[in-house]
Amino acid sequence: MLISDNEIGISSYYTKSPGTGGIIRQQIEDFVVEELTNRVEIISGKYLIVELSKRNWDTHHLVRELSRILRVSQDRFGWAGTKDRRAFTKQKISIWDMSEEELSRVRLKDVELTPLGRSNKKISLGDLWGNRFKITIRDIALSKDEALGRVKAITEELETGAPDFFGVQRFGENRPVTHIVGEAIVRGDLKDAALTYIARPFPDETEEIQKARKYMQDTGDFKAGLKMYPLRLQFERAMMNHLIAHPDDHAGAFRVLSPNLKKMFLHAYQSYIFNIILSRRIAAGMSINEAYDGDVVCFKNEAGMPDTSRLQKVTEDNIDGINNLISRGRAFVTAPLIGYDTQFSEGRMGDIEQEVIKELNIDTEGFKVPGMPEIASKGLRREIVLPVKPEFSVMEDEVNSGKTKVVLEFTLQKGGYATVVLREYMKAIVHYSTNGFPDLKITSATSGLMESAGGLFPASII
Repeated sequence: MLISDNEIGISSYYTKSPGTGGIIRQQIEDFVVEELTNRVEIISGKYLIVELSKRNWDTHHLVRELSRILRVSQDRFGWAGTKDRRAFTKQKISIWDMSEEELSRVRLKDVELTPLGRSNKKISLGDLWGNRFKITIRDIALSKDEALGRVKAITEELETGAPDFFGVQRFGENRPVTHIVGEAIVRGDLKDAALTYIARPFPDETEEIQKARKYMQDTGDFKAGLKMYPLRLQFERAMMNHLIAHPDDHAGAFRVLSPNLKKMFLHAYQSYIFNIILSRRIAAGMSINEAYDGDVVCFKNEAGMPDTSRLQKVTEDNIDGINNLISRGRAFVTAPLIGYDTQFSEGRMGDIEQEVIKELNIDTEGFKVPGMPEIASKGLRREIVLPVKPEFSVMEDEVNSGKTKVVLEFTLQKGGYATVVLREYMKAIVHYSTNGFPDLKITSATSGLMESAGGLFPASII
């Protein structure tokens, strides 16, 4: 499915150099992600700590399947970050009150579970430092010298970082619906939110699934619709079963989902708004590495990470000092993840934030979510620059005769998206096949060009 950048709020490229084109994930091993944490496990404790290696599995779906096989609640599982489905990924998970012997019963294709030790502390988002990526871009229709020149130029432009957009994974790669559901939740329309998640069809889904969703969309008949939904749509089926037993309890339908998944809808909508605000800043010619009067900045913590709990507004009196800290990597300009208690910027950035809020007709009180207060968000801020220092190699593509491949390796802090970096290098429109990786194809990067402050760029990239 072709997912437009505009669908997830992105309308700007940061780099001006032409891209390489090409395709990603032609083979699963072309996209490798390894989680980085500073946890040290011990030999005792109530949590079993496991290294999870997986191919072609979404973290949420896999945890649900593990809970079914092990006959335990999903609430017993903990993990630091949701990893890409279309990739080979390694991460740690924790399972409360689980023995290695019990875990050994699990036999799932493309899943390896290796016990590492035990702990008295579950794994959570706070344990994640970042992720290490090794990504191969294949089928590049450039000579090695041409590709090398473009990659070098883009790498130089990214020397001070990339825009810290939320990537497509935040919204759903095959079915970018999470932010649409989140918007309905913020409006207070839980019925529309539930039906959107359950029934809204997307063209990249199989004909069987599209037909089932369309039936539900047209009829609202959960009992008949349930018979049409394949077992793999386990989240939708769980919500439908609840609504069959408890008609009109749409909040309850969401509550059958795991706490992490339930919160993702609101987070995705916040991310969509953030992407729009950051795109507007870039389009206005404002730097992501320089503070302006009215900006809100955060500071580097002891671990070397941006600490968005320490915020300061930029004024005429402190702007020189803050920009000095930014140039040394000790302070970062931020943009809001909108909530019911958001601290907005002033000046030019404040105008952009308020303009977006008005255009989207957002009432920030909606983020209190009276129907599901457990997912309410008062809002926070996120740094707008993503530090990245890619290493690269360019060589002949052994899979696609006569073509070139580029291998990029880089580390991103937690919350950073590799596809945000890739879109700067590729500047191309990528299609994924629903049925597997070998059917990937590339659309010319000259299709659907849009104008930005940095020149022309393709309208869409996955």
